[in-house]
This record gives sequence, C-alpha cells and structure tokens, in this order.
Amino acid sequence: MGAQWKQAGRVANAMKRGQVIGKLVREILIAAKLGGPDPDLNARLHAAMEAARKASVPRDTIQRAVKKGSGQTDEKVTYELVTYEGFAPHKVPVIVECLTDNRNRTAPEIRHLFRTGALGNPGSVAFFFDHMGVVEATHPDKSRDAETDAIEAGAQNVEPLEAEEIPEGHVGARFLCEIKDLDSVSKFVVRSGWKASASELRYLAKNFVELPEAQKKEVLDFLNALDDHDDVHRVYAAIR
Repeated sequence: MGAQWKQAGRVANAMKRGQVIGKLVREILIAAKLGGPDPDLNARLHAAMEAARKASVPRDTIQRAVKKGSGQTDEKVTYELVTYEGFAPHKVPVIVECLTDNRNRTAPEIRHLFRTGALGNPGSVAFFFDHMGVVEATHPDKSRDAETDAIEAGAQNVEPLEAEEIPEGHVGARFLCEIKDLDSVSKFVVRSGWKASASELRYLAKNFVELPEAQKKEVLDFLNALDDHDDVHRVYAAIR
C-alpha cells in the first residue's frame, strides 16, 4: 500500500542516469535546507544520502549538495515544492510533486503533459489518497518486532517492505504516521537500530484501479512521460 509508483528499470537505464542523479541531489538539497546538515539528526537527509550512495552518486557531489542546501556556501537553494493533480488514462488518479525553481515554467509544462497524454486530464484527486509520513527501514535482527517499535514510535500503522528491498538476513518495515509525527517517528526508528532508506511525506492511494494489461500499459506510458520531466520529483498513482 505504502509504495509509490516506481518507473520500471529507471536507475538501470543509462540514458536517464544524469536525470536520476539530478533528482537525488535535489532531494539532498531540500532535506539539508529543511532539517540541517547532520544526517544523524535529520532522518530525511540520511535517507536521501543513502539513496544517492546506492545510485553511485559521487561522494563529493553529495557533500556539495549538503553544504549548499544547509547554507554553508554562497549559493542559494531556490527550489519549492509544487503539487499537481489529475487523471491518467482510464481515470486513474495521479498526484505529481515537482521541485522547481520556476513554477511559471513548470506549471504549463505539466498541464501540457496531462493534455497530451491519452485521456489524461488535470483535476482534483487528493481525496483518493491519504497524505502521510512514511519511514522505510531495515533491521539486522530478523526477529525484531516492527509492530512493537511502531507503537512505541507513535506510528499509525506498519507493513512489511517488499522482499527485494530487504538485505539478506534483515527484516524490513514501512512505518506510516501522521504528517506532524514524521520527524519523531524517524528519529525513534533510527535510535532503535533500524537503517532508514526513506523518510518522507507521501500520497498513499486508498484504493487501486484494476485494469487489463493493454490499458495498464497506456497508464504506465503516461506516468513515464510525467516522470521524465526534469522538475518532477515524485509521481503517485492509484495503480499497482
């Protein structure tokens, strides 16, 4: 339920590597700006740096992003988060989060993508989603009780991670919480020995649209087109 829509093979696609690195660095910039430069005290930054390392982003690039985001250089971070809502083909609700330094450029481009997508349309769809804090983490003790930790952390719910996201011999969990509790839940999870791979706000679909394969492909093609836009940071869709 908690996993956002993910573009199949995105990181493996060499042609998109530069774009992927750009988006990872942008997340580090924002995380450092909002929560400071210390990953031990900033769970979102810790998760962003881990994701960048997994994608083989150079260490110097990561450190420069942290310094720039936290105001340690003369460069200013001007990105803002802008959210767009609409429908993919076959009436699949979609929410798009953009990190942009020019919303006057980004807005018409995203609207154009919705209009040119087959049956894609802008519109209000937020009521199809829950906006929640999400912490994804793994623990080296396979017998660790994630439900107990979730209760003590103040999370609303917990669910297992997908098997491919869990290192061998570890247990993985996705902790779901109220937006206001994300920071405290993240810090508790890390203090309890969990290694966080994500700590962020997400839109979680309440229900999923079931489609035959041919129609599902149309939706995925549309989502790919959105995700390919340089300013798009996250794409959430009510489809598995």
